[in-house]
Amino acid sequence: MGSPLRAFVRIVAYLAVTAALLPVQAFAVRFNRRLSIRLPLFYHGLCVRILGFQIRTHGEMVTKGPVLFACNHTSYSDISILGALLPASFVAKAEVAGWPFFGSLARLQRTIFVDRRPAKATTQRDEMVRRLEEGDSLILFPEGTSSDGNAVLPFKSALFSVAQIEPNGEPLLVQPVSIAYTRLDGMPVGRALRPYFAWYGDMTLAPHFWEVAGLGHATVDVVFHKPVTIREYETRKGLADHCFQVVASGVSIANAGRLDGLKKLEAS
Repeated sequence: MGSPLRAFVRIVAYLAVTAALLPVQAFAVRFNRRLSIRLPLFYHGLCVRILGFQIRTHGEMVTKGPVLFACNHTSYSDISILGALLPASFVAKAEVAGWPFFGSLARLQRTIFVDRRPAKATTQRDEMVRRLEEGDSLILFPEGTSSDGNAVLPFKSALFSVAQIEPNGEPLLVQPVSIAYTRLDGMPVGRALRPYFAWYGDMTLAPHFWEVAGLGHATVDVVFHKPVTIREYETRKGLADHCFQVVASGVSIANAGRLDGLKKLEAS
């Protein structure tokens, strides 16, 4: 349903921007921490515009770090959309590090790769703690995989273990975030069309990226919910369940196009 010409132009522009900024980010990661955090915001902002996404934000993003942002996950395009808004690094599954091209991009954004084998858990948690104590914010996808965009999968409580730490003696703020692909060329995206944006299951990356790049202009609603701490829920399971409930509600309301409902949800 997309335009091959549009896909070609967008992908060429995307690759050109990426090639131009890759060496700059590589330098920043090694020599300039502030630039290594700010440059991805600029880069992802360009990518979002090139690929035809319009972002509408709802609620207030926590701006004083460190923060753990807990988001639902629909597609690889979530990375650019959230990356254009949040001065933060992603927490990704270990397999991503080995992906051609995208693995290199993830490393340059200082992504923390999570190996789910128990023997690696302590080392990875220590790395996340170190980064949070240095003031870095992190973006977590607690579903552990991507979905079709119509519903949010249950959040895995084990991924919230880092929320138990208190960087610099203060409880870690956790902000739930909902992301929903809601309109295409101004028209509502229904249940049947939403999987066009989603990348999940055994889909092959390259053909899917070509199809997404050929689509028209898409609207993405991003909802920032009220931040919380694990102290309010006592256990990481309680925290995970709370974050799941508010993120799932945000996605459901956004998918239904009820922006007035989003305002009520933000205030709750």
